[in-house]
Amino acid sequence: MKIRFLMSTALSAALLLAAGAAQADYTLHILHTNDLHSRIEPIDKFDSTCDAETDAKGDCFGGVARIATKVAELREELAGQNVLLVDIGDQFQGSLFYTTYKGRDAAEFMNDIGYQVMILGNHEFDDGPAVLRDFVGLVDFPVISGNLDLSRSEELRGRIGRSLVMEIGGEKVGLVSALTTDTPEISSPGPNVIFQDDAESLKAQVEDLQAQGVTKIVALTHVGYTRDRQLAEQVPGLDAIVGGHSHTLFSNVIEGAEKYPTTVNEVPIVSAYAYSKYLGHLVLTFDDDGNLKSAGGEPILLDASVKPDPKIAARVEELAEPIAEVRARVVAEASAAIDGSRDTCRAAECQMGNLVADAMLDRVKDQGVSIAIENGGGLRASIEAGPVTMGDVLTVLPFQNTLSTFQARGSTMVKALENGLSQVEEGAGRFPQVAGLRFVWDPKAPAGERLVSVEVQKDGDWAPIEPDTVYGIVTNNYMRMGGDGYSVFAAEAEKAYDFGPDLADVTADYLAKAQSYTPYLDGRIRQVE
Repeated sequence: MKIRFLMSTALSAALLLAAGAAQADYTLHILHTNDLHSRIEPIDKFDSTCDAETDAKGDCFGGVARIATKVAELREELAGQNVLLVDIGDQFQGSLFYTTYKGRDAAEFMNDIGYQVMILGNHEFDDGPAVLRDFVGLVDFPVISGNLDLSRSEELRGRIGRSLVMEIGGEKVGLVSALTTDTPEISSPGPNVIFQDDAESLKAQVEDLQAQGVTKIVALTHVGYTRDRQLAEQVPGLDAIVGGHSHTLFSNVIEGAEKYPTTVNEVPIVSAYAYSKYLGHLVLTFDDDGNLKSAGGEPILLDASVKPDPKIAARVEELAEPIAEVRARVVAEASAAIDGSRDTCRAAECQMGNLVADAMLDRVKDQGVSIAIENGGGLRASIEAGPVTMGDVLTVLPFQNTLSTFQARGSTMVKALENGLSQVEEGAGRFPQVAGLRFVWDPKAPAGERLVSVEVQKDGDWAPIEPDTVYGIVTNNYMRMGGDGYSVFAAEAEKAYDFGPDLADVTADYLAKAQSYTPYLDGRIRQVE
């Protein structure tokens, strides 16, 4: 028996209009990663490469094989919907995979995973435009960076776009982009890559897309969360910002994280932390006129519940084999054993502390930096006399910490040193190893009152540190962000940049320049007599 439903003409028309309105909404799923920093293999809870034992326990995260699995799952789950996979830059630098393959591995895996667009991060320039050119030539998707003038760059001219219009589900989606303008100071783009103001460039890109009739415009930015908030205020016409560079954690379920998304001036902002630990999933819904109606989503933790794609995991293992050879590479000769023992480096000036602090300062001395400080607990071994291999250096510095530079007053440095001296009795790792600075301390004084004097090098001589003078300082990213009790760096640092080269690479390069290295002590750290 057939049942017929009769409706009034008015009700029928109203329902048809409602159905039409619902059908006119357009939902876009943006899957996003940023700042992988060559974490091709899984990582541990410290964001370092995970060892096999820890991985077997299920305590590791990320890696490209897990990204591949989760992207494939979401694409299947969202079949028939509008899905866009983007990377927000800094695929380069951070592990021996980058040191070995210079981005060729990243290009291969990004192609396999099916990325649709990437923007540049500052670390893509770490080995100059030629290495970036080779990477761009290997990927199957467009690479854009909107505030670069590449007209003078033979390597990059015509290879990297400014903005992009993609047709997804029958609708045009505009992507505008920007890269942090201090890249020339923190990387190596060379003189022929010209950086333009990010806000003005984004405004021009948006206006250009709007003139083409594009109504849905998303900014992909490698400028950091603080700058993203400013751009949301300064650039009209943006529907969302998907960012990177500052490694900011966004989440609606993790205490202390920024809300995902965080809305500024009605513009939702998101990012997906770093190191392949999360896959971001932003859901944008637009009305028929291209106006943003809603924004939601949540980054997905790529923990042990996400099984690595077996094909990609096997390829990762294959590419890891030659890295064993890299670890065996001789970088220098030590004329005598370099003492990096726990007992020494956590209580007094030690030879390894001098080596690493000197190497840090040497790397950035041309950037107005005059003081280096390294936590003694970050030094994990000594090095025997004779050939020094990269494996030796990595044993001393296994944490994949990166150089952090910043500016701070002398008073900040004094507070930091007092923190470093506060738990010597406990053998704490915060004990400060330094360069460009020397100090005398009293182990019998109460914690917080142990500094007797602090001097800094000035015009080839030593002078007392001045509380109100601003100094350029280099440390590692762990300390700069408050690790080992150095909260004063997190609170008072200015113009901080936490994503420099790996500290092990910096130390190896410094040793290689010397070829034959003689360990030494020079009295830069002394106890009161």
